[in-house]
Amino acid sequence: MDEWRSMGAAALGRGIAAGEIDPVALAQVFLDAITAHPDSARIYARTTPERAMAEAEAARERAQGGRRLGQLDGVPLSWKDLFDSAGCGTEAGTRLMAGRVPARDAEVLARATAAGTVCLGKTHMTEIAFSGLGINPRTATPPNLFDADAAPGGSSSGAAASVAHGLAPLAIGSDTGGSVRVPSVWNGLVGLKPTHGALPLEGAVPLCGRFDTVGPLARSVEDANLALAAMGGPSADLRGARLDGARLLVIDTIVMQELDPMVSRSFDAALSRLDAAGAEIVRRSHPALEEAYALAGALYTAEAWAWWRERIEADTAALYPPILDRVRAGQGVSAADWIAGWDRLHALRRDYAAATAGFDAVICPGVAITPPKVAPLLEDAEAFRDTNLKTLRNTRLANLMGLCSAALPAGDPGCGLLLNGAAGQDARLWRLAAAVEAALA
Repeated sequence: MDEWRSMGAAALGRGIAAGEIDPVALAQVFLDAITAHPDSARIYARTTPERAMAEAEAARERAQGGRRLGQLDGVPLSWKDLFDSAGCGTEAGTRLMAGRVPARDAEVLARATAAGTVCLGKTHMTEIAFSGLGINPRTATPPNLFDADAAPGGSSSGAAASVAHGLAPLAIGSDTGGSVRVPSVWNGLVGLKPTHGALPLEGAVPLCGRFDTVGPLARSVEDANLALAAMGGPSADLRGARLDGARLLVIDTIVMQELDPMVSRSFDAALSRLDAAGAEIVRRSHPALEEAYALAGALYTAEAWAWWRERIEADTAALYPPILDRVRAGQGVSAADWIAGWDRLHALRRDYAAATAGFDAVICPGVAITPPKVAPLLEDAEAFRDTNLKTLRNTRLANLMGLCSAALPAGDPGCGLLLNGAAGQDARLWRLAAAVEAALA
């Protein structure tokens, strides 16, 4: 049964449907693995064994009676610690919310439970979800799969670690500027960011509601696609997905600048394989993206400060100083600047849509850098800030432009690529991601 820990969620679901896997035994395998893992306390903030076993027993009864609710009925999931879970602490990785126990599940958790999934527990995350590094000195910093001394990526750091280390077959995280996709890239996983608004945010602790999205981290596009379906989100029929004839655009602007050598080599090698598989790859510049990035600081920090300020002012010492400084930057943004900034961003989104029309996706390296070592960043606040911004640079493209996005491994440890699709074209992008995944396998 230990081999179940290395299987994908879809394969586990098929095993349950075939009567080869007992959902109760499956849940127990993962709960036991969490207990035994030397880094489990750095990955899971808290587990929900009673809930998991009750849900697994119900899944067993449905499977035995031929009444399964879907392909993931009986499959365990981990949940980032910003999704409310009834009767279980939800603290968003921060002491500012220590002891907070919601009465109801977040809407996406409630939907996934109604689809038969099994909740294993809540995973660690960056404080208030406001960093792409995944480093959290206040609660825990989960381990990077490839380098124990390196940053795991965030803010869905524990979500990625739970899957990468075999402590969950699927994880649900959130993505405001790259928080699903950065840890996926740095831990060799697939991460999907749907179009903003495609999944409900009710019961999810917010960072920036106009950018916040919910997304899965998984071993494959198939698994992540099924997770979206279980939450009532945009999913696709992946059968017959093909790459030949697909048009991919490389934007030779900000997302292609100052890449680590390994990232650059990995991306070029991936492009060569996609070209050989029949994709048409075109390179163009789009300088207007730099203006969009210049707007990001004010738009993100102002909204984050608006939601978090009362808790922060009540206990400023609770937040790690680089995170505190980042949120406090929102104090200086006027309402007029914020409104004007959004007006301009909407115009830039229209320009981007026109410039990329006719392409199936815009493709770029997943993260500009490979996972940095944690210790130097803890010793130097300026290095922490600068490295964090560079870490989120490429993933933030999709959030700023209002796109759907898929992160895929690109072969080398800690390297990946992004496929960015037009808003509302999620299912089409997931099919393309499945074809790209097959070409790179």
